[in-house]
Amino acid sequence: MNPEEYDKMFRLEGDYWWFVGRRDLALRLLERNLPRRSSPAPVLDLGCGTGAVLSELEARRGTVGLDFSARALAFCRQRGLPRLVQGDGARLPFTANGFDGIVGLDIFEHIEDDTAALSEAFRVLNPGGVLILSVPAYGFLWGPHDVALHHFRRYTRREVHQALTAAGFKVERCSHAVFVLFPVVVVARWLERRRRGPARASLPSIPDWMNRALIALQRAEGKVVWKWGFNLPWGSSVVSVGRKPE
Repeated sequence: MNPEEYDKMFRLEGDYWWFVGRRDLALRLLERNLPRRSSPAPVLDLGCGTGAVLSELEARRGTVGLDFSARALAFCRQRGLPRLVQGDGARLPFTANGFDGIVGLDIFEHIEDDTAALSEAFRVLNPGGVLILSVPAYGFLWGPHDVALHHFRRYTRREVHQALTAAGFKVERCSHAVFVLFPVVVVARWLERRRRGPARASLPSIPDWMNRALIALQRAEGKVVWKWGFNLPWGSSVVSVGRKPE
């Protein structure tokens, strides 16, 4: 990502609606799908960024955070997070079968060889372990937001399912997210492509009341996925659960 995007992420990801909704859904899916073991292995936050997700994981069980960016890991240290590793998602510096879960939120689109990254995630998971991932959806939404964040691609839900299956995972959930607001996202991305100036991520400032309302909306949508087991048919992100067979 552009360096200033890490600064923005650190400021916003604690309470901005998009980060909160994404984090809440991922952690709910992780809780429901982690293998139950008498001696649980840690969870890997793959592409931990500035540490908001890792902070919540750390409060629940043993975790390790990995990111390619030294700047991102410096923000994690500001949060007092231990067990941080700088590394490449396509060449993970871990032995095989070491984690019960991996959370990879909006990371695979940043990795040029995402096939290798998914294979590496499969390798370091214990049999029965789960990968919870989210990625941006639909190539037609490509724009300055993706350029500023150094994305290589956006995905369809079918592409995510196929990529996980090809890596060896059993796909247990593959849904869109940000469902109700999707028409707003489409219009916003169209307008961004017509804006002049340097590329930057689209995280517009909104009033507190609206932020709270959008968090409630995202949590309600997330409940449809993690609790009721429905796959949302469209949205600006794809969220999936892949399990390494026993």
